[in-house]
Amino acid sequence: MLEHIRDLYQEVVFDHNRNPRNFRVMEDATRTIEGFNPLCGDRITLYVKQEGDVIKDVSFQGQGCAISTASASLMTEIVKEHTEAQAHELFELFHRITTGQDDHANLEGLGKLAVLAGVRAFPARVKCATLAWHSLEAALKDDADVASVTTE
Repeated sequence: MLEHIRDLYQEVVFDHNRNPRNFRVMEDATRTIEGFNPLCGDRITLYVKQEGDVIKDVSFQGQGCAISTASASLMTEIVKEHTEAQAHELFELFHRITTGQDDHANLEGLGKLAVLAGVRAFPARVKCATLAWHSLEAALKDDADVASVTTE
């Protein structure tokens, strides 16, 4: 079973790193934010288009390690058509699972993102997996003072 999950993890990360979904500049974004992980050098620009509190579209540009790129790609697929509250709940669940704070969480609630739960075994890589999510959280706060996010 563990080997099957490891194989799936490698397959999903490889696929989303080589062919990231929603990897584009969004000219009509309602919110844009820069994210940076100084430990790994990952950089992301996240674009969010909202109608009311619903995320209608989300995309990203940048460069980073395979985990960072795959996580951003998966996140952009999953949060579309979710409300801010739903996206925040997903972030909280994803963060608890990747940091090892919740070993008994329902991974089904994460969908494809569940394959990234294994990064908790590599604490230095958690920031890679959560960079896009921290960026989304900051963008959704719509704080005029928030221009960038640095995971430290």
